[in-house]
Amino acid sequence: MSDGSTIEVDVVVEADAWSALPAAAELIEVAVAAACRAAGIEGDTDQDDEAPEAAEIAVMLTDDEGIRALNRDWRGKDKATNVLSFPSPQVARAGGDPHLGDIAIAYQTMEREAASEGKPLADHLVHLAVHGTLHLLGHDHEETGDAEAMEALERSILAGLGVPDPYAETDPVV
Repeated sequence: MSDGSTIEVDVVVEADAWSALPAAAELIEVAVAAACRAAGIEGDTDQDDEAPEAAEIAVMLTDDEGIRALNRDWRGKDKATNVLSFPSPQVARAGGDPHLGDIAIAYQTMEREAASEGKPLADHLVHLAVHGTLHLLGHDHEETGDAEAMEALERSILAGLGVPDPYAETDPVV
């Protein structure tokens, strides 16, 4: 990362469709770093002995076919989705492994959602990267209270990045 943080983001492009968004890797790096900072992961162990000295996250940019296979194989859901997160096991983290986990983002699903919601593609990508990172850090949205807390944190992080509230009511694109 170019901002001097200790968050290492490895972006791997697995699908040609991502060539339509050449800034994707940089946008993801900024989004992941912002989400980690919001969670207190900045590499400063002097103030918080439980925060890792450094953190690594791998992000795979795939297509609907690739994410459908991951969703089917790992979650038993045979359909494409926008983002999947695979947190590293807690035992690995307790052992000092700085790898927080992996994120996969599907281009076509992301593009369809951005178009139908009238959002810039880059903003939607940043949102999905923040969302996926928060999952790696233990946040969830299965229960109403957890969902509200996660959405509030996402809104705060995204506002800091200049991305409009993704949960605000918008008029559908016609």
